[in-house]
Amino acid sequence: MRGYFAVGVDGISKPMNLGNLMRIANAFDASFFFSVSPQIKLSEAANADTARTQGALPFYPYANAEEFRLPIGCRLVGVEITEDAVELPRFRHPLRAAYVFGAERHSLSPAMLARCEFVVKIPMKFSINVGMAGAIVLYDRLLSSGSFGERPVMPGGTPGAVPPPHRWGAPIVRDRR
Repeated sequence: MRGYFAVGVDGISKPMNLGNLMRIANAFDASFFFSVSPQIKLSEAANADTARTQGALPFYPYANAEEFRLPIGCRLVGVEITEDAVELPRFRHPLRAAYVFGAERHSLSPAMLARCEFVVKIPMKFSINVGMAGAIVLYDRLLSSGSFGERPVMPGGTPGAVPPPHRWGAPIVRDRR
């Protein structure tokens, strides 16, 4: 799949949730992980992060939303239950994205929410664990990438052909006469 994505948290306070989300980001091959206004230290999440993500992904800590920075062209996607959030199954993921998840007892901070270019929500009855939300969002990104072809029409049917891997070719030169 082309592009990249990152995963981050805003104001997280539970070490097990942070470690779980870091492990999920690593499992889905995130490019980097970030935290904004954390209430805990990264080292406190080590027990839940059995994949040792701290050694596998770059980690960028920010004291607050005003200091937070992303690479040029990377689009910030907040995952939050708000009135105007787009339901995840209806959302087209940006090619270059950073997904930010709020703290367990609270939502994304108003300052972080204001920084988000997009806000998505998982269509459910109530809020779920931040690690589970991260897994759902990243799985949706993976499915929507088109890397797996079409699903079969019938249960147990033969899946559609997997698209060939992207190949870079020579530049296309158009005659502009």
